[in-house]
Amino acid sequence: MAVTAIVTVCLLASYVAASAGIQDQIAFLQSSNSTLLRYPTQYTQGIIPKPIHSHNDYWREVPMLTAISYGVASVEADVWLVNGTLFVGHEIAALSEDRTLDALYIQPLLAILQAQNPVTDFNTNRSIINGVFDTASSTALQLFIDIKTDGEEAWQPVLEALEPLREKGYLTTFKNGELVESAVTVIGTGNTPLDGVLAQDTRDIFYDAPLIALKTCGLCTYNSTISVVASTNYDTAVGWKGLGKIGDAQLANLTRFVEDAHECNLTARFWNTPDWPIYARNKVWKELLEAEADWLNADDLEAASEF
Repeated sequence: MAVTAIVTVCLLASYVAASAGIQDQIAFLQSSNSTLLRYPTQYTQGIIPKPIHSHNDYWREVPMLTAISYGVASVEADVWLVNGTLFVGHEIAALSEDRTLDALYIQPLLAILQAQNPVTDFNTNRSIINGVFDTASSTALQLFIDIKTDGEEAWQPVLEALEPLREKGYLTTFKNGELVESAVTVIGTGNTPLDGVLAQDTRDIFYDAPLIALKTCGLCTYNSTISVVASTNYDTAVGWKGLGKIGDAQLANLTRFVEDAHECNLTARFWNTPDWPIYARNKVWKELLEAEADWLNADDLEAASEF
């Protein structure tokens, strides 16, 4: 055997042995439950946050947690005030005693954020609040609270429901002309009363602004002191179903509404985008991203996270 061939074989053998050695060490550490592989904030280890909105999130097998597992950075809960309690569901017939805003969203969020903000000898700067995502701890999770019953009546219970998060400093706030982002940004939508949002001394529930009506006489009626996101019905605002080529007027509307939001320092979200056929849905998603819409409104979170 030539010297060159012998050297090549030896190098290959060495590489294989080293590779096997690494895998053996990995397997040993994992099987031994080594403390070297654990750290306090690893609950969402390796999950990359993505600008996806979990439409009707409460329909997931595990509300909110499924969305977070895909890196989805915005979730939505429809709430109904019944006998003083905020229940979550798409319609009255879907409500149950156990499925409350507190049980499905507030308490799980509180537990996650307490884990992501541990009290240790190393974590002494308690002024810095980590969000739910370990890979991007400064990224806030958006929580849309869609009030389905009377907004004025439900407003105070919604404020009270957020108190556990508020008390810990986990809510994004606006006060004294300053927007301070924290772990959770709450957006009121549906029947949320704009007067209630405006009346807060320290604003920690923001208003879901109307994307197609953000300006009056060319000036922003809504901005980041009131809202952080503007939303609209895609079918009404744009209307292209993803079949064939998007029309010039449809593309112009899409572009204009996104630009309006950005000029008002808001992000843009279109809901009621097509779900089927899949190829048409994907074409709509592509146009939204190319128009620089900030959020993909999605029912299929796995598909959106891999798009």
